[in-house]
Amino acid sequence: MTFSPVIPQSGLLGWTFLSRTLEAQKDNFMKSGAPNREAEAFRERISSVKTADDLVGDRELLSVALTAFGLEDDLNNTFLVKKVLSDGSFSEDALANRFSDKRYLEFTKAFGFGDFDVPRTQLSDFSEEIISKYIDQKFERAVGDQDESLRLALSLDQSIGEIVNKEATEATKWFSVLGNPPLKSIFDTAFFLPPAFSNLSLDRQVDFLKSEVLSKLDGESIDIFKEQSSVDRLRTKFLLASQLNNQTVKTGASTALSLLRNGLKLSF
Repeated sequence: MTFSPVIPQSGLLGWTFLSRTLEAQKDNFMKSGAPNREAEAFRERISSVKTADDLVGDRELLSVALTAFGLEDDLNNTFLVKKVLSDGSFSEDALANRFSDKRYLEFTKAFGFGDFDVPRTQLSDFSEEIISKYIDQKFERAVGDQDESLRLALSLDQSIGEIVNKEATEATKWFSVLGNPPLKSIFDTAFFLPPAFSNLSLDRQVDFLKSEVLSKLDGESIDIFKEQSSVDRLRTKFLLASQLNNQTVKTGASTALSLLRNGLKLSF
């Protein structure tokens, strides 16, 4: 039986408990059931995978690979996955470079099928690199089955860290935030950005997001998130905003139910 994360509360209190018990809970999760079996299969067989065809042809290994990058929903979309892997990342016309969701780009870079004569699957430490990401993602999803906000909070350190620590321009890093759906959701919620925000041009989204975030967090560039204190402040804002949104929804539902019980008609 797969270990289920213990989350006694939601919001900041839930996060405090989860963060304090995280290593022990992840260790128990990793040793239990399917995650452990799938990780072992990946460790044993990935070195025999030398092409995109090889990976797509092994459903168990492909599941681990996609899950490691949060792309498990594409497990059955083998044509797309094979194209992303085969194109690689070097060419501007590569499929991964045309997606706004940059997880595909990180996915193809990690495997290197379309970029190098010898893919990264042949590196001695490659399996552990992917398995570590896989376990993180599986545990986050298990947390999300109980509390989606805590799942996003748990993913923040890695997702923002990968962006700010790479060699890229300030604008490119902000574009990467917008291109990472879970991370974008954190920023949208933390800064109360309306759904219509996504309808703006990407340049306007970046300009507004940059101005809003840096003014509220007292920073000069996105590199403030190289500091753990800034990441923690963002996570706290997100969790508080999530709690407020949930309370607002519950209050609205409670009011509507009260009106209905009193025989009043509502129009929506």
